[in-house]
Amino acid sequence: MYDLDTRKRALDLVAQGFSQNSVSKQTGISRAAIRSWQTRIEPLGWNRAADCPRCDDPPRDPEDPAAYSYLLGLYLGDGCITHARRGVYFLRIACADAWPGLIDACAETMQLVRPGNKVFRVQRQGCQNVTCYSKHWPCLFPQHGPGRKHNRQIALEPWQQKIVDAHPWELIRGLIHSDGCRITNWTTRLVAGERKRYEYPRYFFTNKSDDIRKLFSETLTAVAVEWTTLSRGGNPLNISVARRASVALMDAHVGPKH
Repeated sequence: MYDLDTRKRALDLVAQGFSQNSVSKQTGISRAAIRSWQTRIEPLGWNRAADCPRCDDPPRDPEDPAAYSYLLGLYLGDGCITHARRGVYFLRIACADAWPGLIDACAETMQLVRPGNKVFRVQRQGCQNVTCYSKHWPCLFPQHGPGRKHNRQIALEPWQQKIVDAHPWELIRGLIHSDGCRITNWTTRLVAGERKRYEYPRYFFTNKSDDIRKLFSETLTAVAVEWTTLSRGGNPLNISVARRASVALMDAHVGPKH
């Protein structure tokens, strides 16, 4: 008998495109066992019939819109949706091992958004992939599509924008927790002929997608946070929040990753 974590790791490899033979060689698990786990999904707690609010008639919003707004930010930053098999998809969000609090928050939020599906974690070098299987991820995140997010248009549906308008800080926190950071900068000034060092905190958000940066900056503006765009190699990849009042707002609602 293989324990539940072993089954999850093996099926996650299959879902990423590895053949059964390759997974068998990597894990030492027989191909027959892997094949049986693919057809017997009950041990992993997956529930294909779990209710989807967007599939209702008429469609409705997720039960916990604040959790959804946070998960949307994590998905737009470090998440991807992959087709696994027979109409089932998995949402995977990569979270660095350096931030165990973020890993826990991601897993808890994913479970709130899909309470009928199993959320699990797969260890990778330097990070954990927080993962959940469901056939409804494309319903909940219609931004899903082929290729990298920065190579295609990213636009919120009206129902998503309504949730973001009601819960802007959750989206901002999700985007910062995925593709952002809080750092301490320093500079020097001459004071009475003596050069003194001053330190000040600031937030950075870095993303290659013009659409995602625009969504982030527009949401910052909506909550009265001042921001500027900084270029890297001629590309406007960074959004900076450095003014004292705006940093204080970010500290009150987002704070550093942990």
